[in-house]
Amino acid sequence: MLSYVIKRILYMIPVLLCVTVVVFTLLYITPGDPTVMILGDMATPEQYEALRESMGLNAGYFVQLRNYLADLIFHLDLGNSYLNGQPVMNEILARYPITLKLAFLSIAFGLIFGVVMGVLSAIRQNSVLDNVCVAISLFGTAAPIFWTGLLMIVILSVKLNLLPATGSYGPEYWVMPVCVLGLQNGAFIARITRSSMLEVIRQDYIRTARSKGLKEFFVIVRHALRNAWIPILTVVGNQLCVALAGATVVETIFSLPGLGRYLIDSLNGKDYIAVQGVVLFIGINCVVVNLAVDLLYAFVDPRIKATYAGKKLFGRKAGTQ
Repeated sequence: MLSYVIKRILYMIPVLLCVTVVVFTLLYITPGDPTVMILGDMATPEQYEALRESMGLNAGYFVQLRNYLADLIFHLDLGNSYLNGQPVMNEILARYPITLKLAFLSIAFGLIFGVVMGVLSAIRQNSVLDNVCVAISLFGTAAPIFWTGLLMIVILSVKLNLLPATGSYGPEYWVMPVCVLGLQNGAFIARITRSSMLEVIRQDYIRTARSKGLKEFFVIVRHALRNAWIPILTVVGNQLCVALAGATVVETIFSLPGLGRYLIDSLNGKDYIAVQGVVLFIGINCVVVNLAVDLLYAFVDPRIKATYAGKKLFGRKAGTQ
């Protein structure tokens, strides 16, 4: 097990390096002069040149990349914002809890909603309930987030006046953002749960459990759902990454002061160093989430334990011989 964990962590290092290089390269080739964004159009050429020299923009691509990686690795420095001069890392950490809260709440809502709907759809295959669940999951995956969010605002805020449309001042302000993002997550989870459950409930050990007289609830939960959980876990990890990225749209619609709103404001203000920092930060989060899912496999899937235990046992036998 320890070798499996170390192996996955080592795999993460080159992925993080590649993400960093790609994000930096995209910013490097983006048209525009950062000095013009900082000083404006009224500065003299000498002032532009002096600022470029102080920022290291006159150096070549590889020199700038080396300096950026050194600042990031040894100082956790993502640079300073072009708009307000504040460290981008401080701006990100100040807004990160909002985005993280939105992502985890939407995943929790989507997991409960999707697993329940997927299980009900599988055990009632080809029934009216199954058709309704499939229709809801198709709607959730097909409907754009911005359209669902605006539709909820019109119905629940403007027409019925049940929930506030924007802000993050209390629990009621989080209902619509979580539901909008969680509906899409739950729809994907429901589809995977249904297909995985349909495959599992046809297995021989499910018929054996039923023939022993076990209640249907225990057969579904303890035997079927437990063995169908691995594909669901994969989708949950992927949807958490989607939720972190999808928070950009949701936070903009509902005026939540998170990373997504900061990213949009930075794009509108052409603050590319902040855009680079946010995209890189979200990318690192996605890599860490995938690592966590891989590590959870070792606890959920007994085949991984057996594989690494078998290798260890085989190594001991070979050593004794």
